[in-house]
Amino acid sequence: MPAAVSDPADWSAYADVPLLHTIASAVIGLADVEGLASFHLPYPAEAQRALDRLVLACLLRGVEQVPAGVPDMLSWCRTRPLEDWPLELPPDAFGPDDFLIDPAAAVPTQLCHEWWVQARDTAAAQFDRAVLHTAILLCRQASSPESYRAFRGLLVNRPVLTAAERFEVATDLYLDPVRDLIDRCYLPAPVSYQRDGAYTTCGRCLTLLTPLPDGGWWCERDRCRRRGVPPPGRKLIEEEAGEVHQLARPLRQFVTGPGRAEIDLEARLRKLGLDVEMWPGFDAYDLRVTFPGGHVWAVDVKDWKHPGLLGRAAKAVPGEPPYDEACWAVPHEQAEAHRDYLGTYYRNRPPRAAGTPLLTDTQLIALAKDRLRGDTSVRLATIRSGNGAADA
Repeated sequence: MPAAVSDPADWSAYADVPLLHTIASAVIGLADVEGLASFHLPYPAEAQRALDRLVLACLLRGVEQVPAGVPDMLSWCRTRPLEDWPLELPPDAFGPDDFLIDPAAAVPTQLCHEWWVQARDTAAAQFDRAVLHTAILLCRQASSPESYRAFRGLLVNRPVLTAAERFEVATDLYLDPVRDLIDRCYLPAPVSYQRDGAYTTCGRCLTLLTPLPDGGWWCERDRCRRRGVPPPGRKLIEEEAGEVHQLARPLRQFVTGPGRAEIDLEARLRKLGLDVEMWPGFDAYDLRVTFPGGHVWAVDVKDWKHPGLLGRAAKAVPGEPPYDEACWAVPHEQAEAHRDYLGTYYRNRPPRAAGTPLLTDTQLIALAKDRLRGDTSVRLATIRSGNGAADA
């Protein structure tokens, strides 16, 4: 860490922030191209660049034992929490015992993905954004908001498709405007997900589980793992299911994962008797919640593990379709896993997003109940502290 930084939220004061972006991008690139357990020479340029910059940073700080090559750098990512790396990084950049590669499953962690998304400056890294933007354009041209909702629902609820399910999707009339786009979203599932010739999905997240050497399973969603051992869902035997396809990694990470939290929150709000519209205005935001009397909340759900990175990504909720109040919401499991989730978010939130409060889903439900009981003084922007119950 630097000896003194006047504003810890000013990440530009920390020399190795760009380097960590580069390392995270290299890890994601290696995992996507060939898997972290089977890479070989020649290494992708991004991986070699990350190694060279890491070695230089270590030498400048007098570190004698530096990574000897790309495999050694990946070993650091898997065996050393970031707090033990000789790098100058902001205190809100990661939590204790956070790794870039999961020690058990040998795949990029959610922390790695969130650092990667902060530096997405290539076409490959912007894939999920490009897919959703293209879907919006195609559905607007078809004057079919129903088609866009069906497309978003597909990505959230069906991240894995068998051969028969792919045919079913291809013949769904609601999905007709985005049929060609769907073919780009789903890729053949790697054999590394197989155990005894079969794929197994997570009973909670619906994505493919990674088999572990001890016979257990690993789910790629941090929030799911905090709930306990991932429950096996569907077992897809290749001879019966045909070729199995799964969503591309960026879509699983930044659409399917948060989408599960969006649907969970929608169900809880509807249970209170509220009118909830999902992805209104061609996905201007996630949930449009209307109370008796016409008061409207706009809610964007963010299932991010690290509040510092989430704060840096904060921006205003679009003003259309119109609403009375707006906020971002995070699953309470994410907030409870961090010592000061909301406080860290606010420390790192840029001025352009000063009007975007962050609440946990638990806080949001509590405020909704208060308003339904007749307390019209309830305001989303009053929540500024705490990780669970609402604070006025």
